[in-house]
Amino acid sequence: MRNSMKNIFGLVLVASILMLPSCEIPADLNDNPNEITLQDVDASLFLNGAQLANIMIQNSHVNRITGMFSGQLVGYTSLYSNIYGYSLSTVESNDEWNGCYTGVLTNVRHIREAAADNKLLTGIAQVMEAHAVGTLAMLMGDVPYSEVLTDVEDPKFDSQVSVLNAVSSLLDGAITDLGSAGGPTSVLESYDLYYGGDKDKWLAAAYTLKARYALIQSDYGAALSAADNGISSSADDMNFVPRGDAATADGDKNLFNEIISGSRTGDLGNNGSFLLEILNDSTANYRGNAKTNETARHNYYKIDETSNEGNLGVIERFEPMPMVTYFENQLIKAEAAARTSGFSSGLSHLNDYRSWLASGGRINDAFNDSASMMYEAYDAADFDSGGMENSDGVSAETALLREIIEERYVSGFGTYMPFNDHRRLRGDGESNLVPAFPLNTNAATDHVERIPYAQDELTSNSTVDDDPGLYVKTEVNQ
Repeated sequence: MRNSMKNIFGLVLVASILMLPSCEIPADLNDNPNEITLQDVDASLFLNGAQLANIMIQNSHVNRITGMFSGQLVGYTSLYSNIYGYSLSTVESNDEWNGCYTGVLTNVRHIREAAADNKLLTGIAQVMEAHAVGTLAMLMGDVPYSEVLTDVEDPKFDSQVSVLNAVSSLLDGAITDLGSAGGPTSVLESYDLYYGGDKDKWLAAAYTLKARYALIQSDYGAALSAADNGISSSADDMNFVPRGDAATADGDKNLFNEIISGSRTGDLGNNGSFLLEILNDSTANYRGNAKTNETARHNYYKIDETSNEGNLGVIERFEPMPMVTYFENQLIKAEAAARTSGFSSGLSHLNDYRSWLASGGRINDAFNDSASMMYEAYDAADFDSGGMENSDGVSAETALLREIIEERYVSGFGTYMPFNDHRRLRGDGESNLVPAFPLNTNAATDHVERIPYAQDELTSNSTVDDDPGLYVKTEVNQ
C-alpha cells in the first residue's frame, strides 16, 4: 500500500510539473560544464591506440599460427603443439578480432570524424582501417564491415570480395587526402609510432596495401600499377620497432621474443621447419645454387626456442617486425610484371630484389656476413629447360614464377605472405608454384584454408551461427 501511494504521489507530482505554464526546464540542465567529451580531446591522441592494436593484429598470435600452417614454424608442446596439429579453437582469434573492431576501427573512425579537416591525420586513419580490416578479410573470408559502428546491433557479414574492394577504395581516399596534406605536425611526429607523420611514407604504404589486396584477388595488372607507386626503399618500411632499452632490457620487445622469454619457452620455434630446410645447404631441398648462398639467411631466421639468449637474429629482443615493406612491394612487382608484362620484366624486378639481398637485405648486423650470402643476378638462360633454376624442364615463365614465389616464401617469414600465397595459388590451380611444405600430421589430408572467426563474435552476433572450419576455402581462393 505504501508503495502504491508513493507511485500515485509521484504521478501527480510529474503531472503537476508538466502542467505548469510558466516553468521551462533548461535543455542543458544535466550538462556538466567540467566534463571532458571525446570532442574535447585532440584526435591525434587516438592514433596510438589504433597503431598498438594493429601491431597485435599483424605480428602476434594469429600471425604465429599462420606460420605453423605454412611450414615456417613448429609447435612443440602445450597449446602450440595442438595448434600445429590443426586443433585450433575459435577463441584463438579473439584478441586480433577485438583488436581490429575495438582497438583500430573505434579509434580511427573517431579521428576521421573529429579531424576531418586534417588531411594528414584522416589519410593515416584510412590506411590504418584498410590495413586492419583487410587483414581479417584475407585470413577469414567474409567479415562484418558495412554495418560496423552503426546503429545495427548485430552487423552482417559482408562478402570477402566486397570488403577487400571497400578497403581498396578507402585507400584511394587515403591517397587523395595524403597527397593534399601538409608536412608533419609536431603532434604527429610524437604520436605516429610508425612514420612520425611522414606523409610520403604513408602514401607509399597505402599503395603497397592496394597492391597486396589486388594480388590476393589475382588482379595482377592492378597489383603492378599500385606497386609501382609503393614502398621503394626498406628505409620506408612500416615495422613494429620495439622501443626498449638494450642496456637494461626494459620496455617493448619483439613479440616473438616475448613468447620465448616468457612462459612459452620451448613451446614454439622453427627447428625442423621446411623454411630452415630449404635454407640449409646440407639438405636435399636446399634452394641455393651457383649464384645463391643462403647460409646467412638460414642463421638469421633460425630460432632457439629453448633459450632466449641465443636469439640474435629475426626474433632478437629489439628486432623490428615487418608489416608493410619494400620486400613485399618489390616481390609483388616481380610476380605481377612476369604475369602481365612478360618474362624479361619479371626477371628484371627479381634481380633488383636480389641486388638488395646481396647488400644485406633484412639481415641484421649479427649475421650480415658477405662471405655467407650471395645473390648474383640471374640470366634468362638460368630458367631455360635444364638451367640452374629449371632442372625439371618446365617453361621458363613457370620456372621464373616459381622462384619469385619461393623468394616471397622465404622473405615473408613473420608476415602473412606465405599463408596467403599458398591459398591463392592453389585456388588458382597453380599448386606447382607453391613451395612444397609438408602437412604437419600424418592424419591431415589437406592444408588449412582460413583462420576461424573469433568466439566472442560467434557468441554475440546473431547473424552468424557457426564458424565454417579451417578447410573451407574463402571466396577469393575458390
